[in-house]
Amino acid sequence: MRMKNYEFWFVVGSQFLYGPEVLDTVAERAQKMVDEMNASGSLPCKVVYKVTAKTNKEITDVVKEANYNDACAGIITWCHTFSPSKMWINGLANLQKPYCHLATQFNLEIPNEEIDMDFMNLNQAAHGDREHGFIAARLRMPRKVIAGHWQNESVRERLGEWMRAAVGVQFSKSLKVMRFGDNMREVAVTEGDKVEVQTKLGWQVNTWATGDLVKEMNAVTEEEIDALMAEYTAAYDIATDNIDAIRYQAREEIAIKKMMDAEGCMAFSNTFQDLYGMEQLPGLASQHLMSLGYGYGGEGDWKVAAMTAILKVIGEGKGGGSGFMEDYTYHLVPGSEYSLGAHMLEVCPTFAADKPRIETHHLGIGMNEKDPARLVFEGKAGPAIVVSLVDMGGRLRLICQDIECIKPIMEMPNLPVARVMWRALPNLETGIECWIMAGGAHHTVLSYDVSAEQMRDFARMMDIEFVHINKDTTPEKLEQELFLADLAWKLK
Repeated sequence: MRMKNYEFWFVVGSQFLYGPEVLDTVAERAQKMVDEMNASGSLPCKVVYKVTAKTNKEITDVVKEANYNDACAGIITWCHTFSPSKMWINGLANLQKPYCHLATQFNLEIPNEEIDMDFMNLNQAAHGDREHGFIAARLRMPRKVIAGHWQNESVRERLGEWMRAAVGVQFSKSLKVMRFGDNMREVAVTEGDKVEVQTKLGWQVNTWATGDLVKEMNAVTEEEIDALMAEYTAAYDIATDNIDAIRYQAREEIAIKKMMDAEGCMAFSNTFQDLYGMEQLPGLASQHLMSLGYGYGGEGDWKVAAMTAILKVIGEGKGGGSGFMEDYTYHLVPGSEYSLGAHMLEVCPTFAADKPRIETHHLGIGMNEKDPARLVFEGKAGPAIVVSLVDMGGRLRLICQDIECIKPIMEMPNLPVARVMWRALPNLETGIECWIMAGGAHHTVLSYDVSAEQMRDFARMMDIEFVHINKDTTPEKLEQELFLADLAWKLK
């Protein structure tokens, strides 16, 4: 549970002009707000009241402390009273953590009978937040602005969703990806500049030999396999007599997990073109590892492996699921247009509408010596997104499309893979055109838990381009947006 490891610092702006009595009241109210928000259960992480800042030094000091505190995932600012924004310049210019400006006020309503100049001097959030907002705009600060009363559930929910994206950023900055082999030969979209990615997103992406994995597999004991088999039996229906194939997948999973844990990796990729010394492509092994929170990318796609791990962290505890996905084929019957998402073996069981089945079938691609075991299931219905990170040469582009997952309209009894069917927004044809126009990959992360707004927040925090395909998107509008974005990013 990574969310519980992080906290967000509440920094309130004011000044000495109001006198100690007002400042004491501001501090008391700030603590009350924090205590009530924490007790509400709406926020995934704890908020910590740090300071009512009245000077340049106080602001600079708390920013320095936040930058170097691993538990601090971001700061939340608010100006109860008027806080001259020049005193924020040094601090904000050096801020390295995500930043949310909560534009609120302590009182819910204007007290008709009691309002006087003393009340006005104390309750100047409408005044103070605009001054504070200007300096962030002047400094071109990437930040989230959330307006509304702090006791309003919708405001707390938006703040909580932003927190999740910020935790995703913190996770990203220490993420290590283990690659077994290279990417699929001659494929362009799975390539990328690993130095640029580490500079912008923090990922450390390195390769380990498949032979090293085979060596680790050979060291796995039968007792370890028995223990994992018990987990499989409890979580899934065994729908094959080929128990040896399942045990082989268990051996692969144990070895992969040991290697990742030893190196501190939370994501991995492999390729069916490099199975040196292995009998089966890891199918069930990869699926179960994803269910444990590890990221995965097929065909050597390390970018989607990392993004899978990040979206799993952002959506932690929500129960919908996030995982590796691929657009496979379309149903183009007029009035009934859908995408069928699947992969050879590796679709995360968090998507399953019912209890997944372990089956063993021939895989007619790659270097498998024996038939791999895999989980087979149908995905659940509900709103979701698909996300693709692509390298545009000189910058990274995060593409997000809104989709509506449905119960598959046919049984597909001869397709022995896990699959999800969805309706792309605004519709299938337009969605395809826009996705292709934006350069979206065939591999994505599908998530029932993470929203497009959180992906926009993540991109803003990471200073990368964001493209959102939704119900209002048209090819003409998107083409213009991409053209203007291309000009803007070339100037950055």
